[in-house]
Amino acid sequence: MSEKVREMICIMCPMGCHLTVKQNGDAVEVTGNSCNRGVVFAKEEITCPKRIVTTSVKTEHGVKSCKTTTAIPKSMIFDCMKEIEKLRLKKVKFGQVIIKNVLNTGADVVVTAND
Repeated sequence: MSEKVREMICIMCPMGCHLTVKQNGDAVEVTGNSCNRGVVFAKEEITCPKRIVTTSVKTEHGVKSCKTTTAIPKSMIFDCMKEIEKLRLKKVKFGQVIIKNVLNTGADVVVTAND
């Protein structure tokens, strides 16, 4: 199996380290990081990238912002958006859970604004 080399910028802190990631089979080597968070970020980004979903939900007073409480697999973002799109809510408040454990990811969808 041939070695894959990728360049990326770490987004785990304001440092923005320029990482070099070498992957050979299951072995992943990360260089350029200032802290261990860069290693964790790079390995996850290579093996199973995740993102926090930030969007809006329809309410009887218009739309309100919402987001997942933790990152979900990047491959599930559009399915998560479809679940949020199905909702039509009455009054909402900041921090309210509107979908518990969305798509069995362990992440809840919460409102990030008051009505």
